Amino acid sequence: MAAVGVLLGLGCRQDMHDQPRYEALEASPFFADGRSVRSQVEGTVARGELRADDHLYTGYVGEEAATTFPYPVDRAVLERGRERYDIFCSPCHSKLGDGRGMAAQRGVRMPPTYHSDRLREAPVGYYFDVISNGFGAMIDFSDRINARDRWAIIAYIRALQLSQNVNIDGLPESIRGELAARGVE
Repeated sequence: MAAVGVLLGLGCRQDMHDQPRYEALEASPFFADGRSVRSQVEGTVARGELRADDHLYTGYVGEEAATTFPYPVDRAVLERGRERYDIFCSPCHSKLGDGRGMAAQRGVRMPPTYHSDRLREAPVGYYFDVISNGFGAMIDFSDRINARDRWAIIAYIRALQLSQNVNIDGLPESIRGELAARGVE
């Protein structure tokens, strides 16, 4: 009886690693070209892969880095940007954007502060290009962060720049009064 149980157990076994399917780029005798996967039909675009808006997907308008955002920036976009920034950017750039993130404190080369004149004056398309393609020691994040989220991060970086470099004369009178009461000039 035990032998029958063993034979039944062996006969029903199918290893997960040995399933009847083709692996990516595996050869196949089924098609004349020996491939197991068909090439995409010329002229077609896979769902979600149409990149018709150069401004959105490249950060450029014509030959120049974009100076505007490809869609309106509202509070929801800034919140999404803060969330993505905290995940992907703050380890090196810090939550303030001053380049003193935890990675920099642990020996990774310190990135530049977003609060320098050069980066405050840089067009938003420049940031998109750097996030997408990397720069210096920074890796590219195009495979980790989708285009809309990259723009949201840039909007949040602009908000960080404003928060750390605000001109007190540009604030509403009520806020200036509150700051004056605290001794801030």
